Parts: sequence; C-alpha cells; structure tokens
Amino acid sequence: MRALLVYESMFGSTSEVARAVREGLTAEGVDVALHEVRSAPAAADADFDLLVVGAPTHAFSLSRPTTRRDAVRQGADEDRAETGLREWLRTLGPKDAAHHRPAAAFDTRVTKVRNLPKAASTRASHLLSRHGYQLVSRPAPFLVDDVKGPLLDGELDRAREWGREVARAALHATSGSSAAS
Repeated sequence: MRALLVYESMFGSTSEVARAVREGLTAEGVDVALHEVRSAPAAADADFDLLVVGAPTHAFSLSRPTTRRDAVRQGADEDRAETGLREWLRTLGPKDAAHHRPAAAFDTRVTKVRNLPKAASTRASHLLSRHGYQLVSRPAPFLVDDVKGPLLDGELDRAREWGREVARAALHATSGSSAAS
C-alpha cells in the first residue's frame, strides 16, 4: 500500500507529528510519501492508496491566509504562509476520483482548547468525505503546550500508534473492497 501524507506546519509541531505518523504507517508495511503542503503534488497527479493529512488548528478550523499571516507575526517563517492544507484539499478533484480510497486526518492544537467541537482535523475529514474518501479513523488531535509548541510529552508516541492504527484500518478497508470486486 502506498500512502500520501500531506501536512501543514507553521511552528514545527505538526511536522513532528507527521513524521511520527509516517513511522507508524511504515511500521505496518505502508510505503509513505511525506510532503509539506507547499511541495505536495496535486492529489489528482499523485499515485496513492491511502491519504493522510494534518494541519494546525487555526480559529477552530484549517488555516486561512489571514490566520497564517497572524502566525508569521508570531514568529513563523514567512514562506509557510504561502499556502495551506485548505487550499491543497481543493486539488482533490471530483468525488468519483477518490473511488472510496481510505483517508484520515490529524491536527495539532493547544492544550487550553483541547476539547474543540471543530478543529482542523474535523474540517479536513469533512472535506475528504465530501470528495468521496472513506475515513478509516476519527480525526486525531495532538496537543501542544502553546501556539509555538512544544508538543506535550507522549504525543509523538501517540502519533506513531495512531499511524499504525490508520495503516491497519486502511489495509482492512482495501482488502474488503478488493474481495467484493
């Protein structure tokens, strides 16, 4: 199985989580192409069986140009404000193109708002589902101490385990669909 893992990271925490998720996916035998959103291929141009996306939560959702500019004012690299996961998800194409491929989403968020009703991963999951992807996991939040980090102790271990769970669920979902065809 080939996975495309696309992430957005302003201060580095989401990047760390993405790398840990990749380790978990790889541990289950998944071949992972990891891309920061600015260098990610358009989904329509990529060859993958599983799509995993991750982003920091900005204003209860995926980032927008205004929230990324705010992050730059707080010290994020200016080039990271160019584009975000919200814009990349627009490259998914029509619903039929997904063919019910498995997908999952994660986010990073600060501890003081850990129980958000809406967040980057819930919005990304909604968009993935709307484009015809089969969600194989609930949206996964990973906690940071403050906007600039660091991740809380144990979050990278949780991310690795979540990656393993996503891989197992995706492998199960695809084996079931190939048996039905």
